[in-house]
Parts: sequence; C-alpha cells; structure tokens
Amino acid sequence: MENNDILVRLRYALDIKNSDMVEIFKLGGIETTKEEVLDLLTKTVNEEDEKEYINKINNIKLEAFLNGFITFKRGKQEPKPGHVEPQVQPGKTTECVNNMLLKKVKIALALTSDDILDILQEAGVSVSKGELSAILRKVGHKNYKECGDRYARNFLKGLTLRYRG
Repeated sequence: MENNDILVRLRYALDIKNSDMVEIFKLGGIETTKEEVLDLLTKTVNEEDEKEYINKINNIKLEAFLNGFITFKRGKQEPKPGHVEPQVQPGKTTECVNNMLLKKVKIALALTSDDILDILQEAGVSVSKGELSAILRKVGHKNYKECGDRYARNFLKGLTLRYRG
C-alpha cells in the first residue's frame, strides 16, 4: 500500500478537513499549503492510462504527519521539570510504515490493544493478542513482526466503520 493511500484512507476514516491536514503537517514540522495537501490526495491518469498520485509522499513526510496527528489530537506534551526533551528526528527509523501507522494512530486516538483488536474484528480480520503485541513492538526486539498491508488496510477500514458508521 502506498503512503498516499494511507493518508487518503486515514483522512477519510477520521473525517479530517483540508485545513486540519495543513495544521497537522505543521505540527509535525513540515510547512505545507492546502494546494500541496490536495496534490498528495489526488490521482491523475498517466501516459499508460494508469492512475497515480500527483505528488508522492515519502516515509519522512508520512511520519511527520503522524507525529503531528498525535499532537493535534492529544495536545503538546509539556516536559517534566528537570527532564531534557529528546530531539525527534523523523525518517531515522527502520520501522515498517504499517507498524508506524498502527502505533501512532493508537497513541493519537488513545486506543488500547483491545480497541485495535475490535477495530480489526469489525473489518473482518481476526488477530490474536500475541500477533498484535508483536506488531506493536520496537524494531530489533526478538518478537517484532512487520505489519502487512492486509492488516493496515483492514485497520483503516475498521476505523472508517467505527468513526463514520
């Protein structure tokens, strides 16, 4: 699944407005305009009569969007007194995009693992708690498992069913 598809499906599932998309990108550290956001969401027909997105979104921009989405939904986290805030550098991760999607949407929407299992169940996919735990683990952990496109696609479908009815 392309990053643009993820962005389009997430936007639809959670009914995010264009102006909010611009704000979310800004919160993630990327300045963009409404026209640039629309180019990320719009497909056009190429020479071979295939549809493709006007502008492709890379992993760095998608990660910045998801980080901004967390801030947009939960607010900016204030550092604790005497605690130095670590510098987040998007794009430095080797994590699968689908795993990152599940983790960051889980944080942004304050979902529990049971909520994610329910969302996947609504989309018609049965996943065990152990499988989900493996998907949500950190890269490099011995039980880490990459999230396939099927799970990510059905997670976004389940979000659509839950939030849009």
